[in-house]
Amino acid sequence: MTAIRGYVPAAATGLGVHSLDRFVLTVPDLGIAERFYSEFGLDVMRSGNALALKTFSQDQQWGLVVEGKRKKLHHLSFGCYPDDLPYLQERAEESGVEILDPPQGFESNGFWCRDPSNLLIEIKVAAKSSPDHKTSGIWSSSPEGIAGAPIRSNVPRVRPRRLSHVLVFTPNIGQAVDFYSNIVGLRLSDRSDRVAFMHAIHGSDHHIVAFAQSPAPGLHHCSWDMGGIDDIGLGAMHMAGNGYTKGWGFGRHVLGSNYFHYVQDPWGSYAEYSCDIDYIPATCPWEASEHQPEDSFYLWGPSPPDDFTLNREA
Repeated sequence: MTAIRGYVPAAATGLGVHSLDRFVLTVPDLGIAERFYSEFGLDVMRSGNALALKTFSQDQQWGLVVEGKRKKLHHLSFGCYPDDLPYLQERAEESGVEILDPPQGFESNGFWCRDPSNLLIEIKVAAKSSPDHKTSGIWSSSPEGIAGAPIRSNVPRVRPRRLSHVLVFTPNIGQAVDFYSNIVGLRLSDRSDRVAFMHAIHGSDHHIVAFAQSPAPGLHHCSWDMGGIDDIGLGAMHMAGNGYTKGWGFGRHVLGSNYFHYVQDPWGSYAEYSCDIDYIPATCPWEASEHQPEDSFYLWGPSPPDDFTLNREA
């Protein structure tokens, strides 16, 4: 593990987004999407030709699924503070980034552009949805003489607490890191030759967005924070019992340290149950590091499926 020398992103000036506000997908059948995300434990609200993805504990709209010809990552939206928006747009324009009109059907109080992979992104004024402190998983050993596990028939339905991050495909990880640091204002957390993780400068999880190598952009997975290890296991069991048996887990990642179980969605990408991810406060001098491939994937767990890193949007 070695530090990346000479890496001084524009975010070091203190100008950057504070949150991944939401992701937007297109899929050919909203009914299939509604069933999958509802079984996953999200609060899915249908409105016209779109599905809003929320958690039951917060009113934040973490995702939006709209009808389209095929499954595709439509765009990512990042939230910033009101005073920062004009400076973020000015920095983008001075860097030669083309400012675009909002796509049809999407209103915005911010600005739109495309990243080097041609993925559409929005930077807008929004309330901070990234956590202000670490949201740890909750578990403890039971005292002597007391059963630690509840009766299975009495276990309530487990549900995600919030969106943690998304991992997207990109043809050039170096270009992606440069753009999202110098334009969006994220900071690099860790990387290897085929993946990079970035966090927000105002305090966030180890990564709110990550990038994996692929010939084209696309969504690999959306990751959802759970209350603890049992919640991950119960969520995975619920999904398997409802026919969603393909995936990967249970395991623990190295970079980010989170426990995980991935469930393959109907379009070949994944939704991840996750807990206890590392947290980087705004005041933390986190040193970005370059890792060997074998040290950047997972600490323990079953071998991933052969097609786990396949980009079905390419």
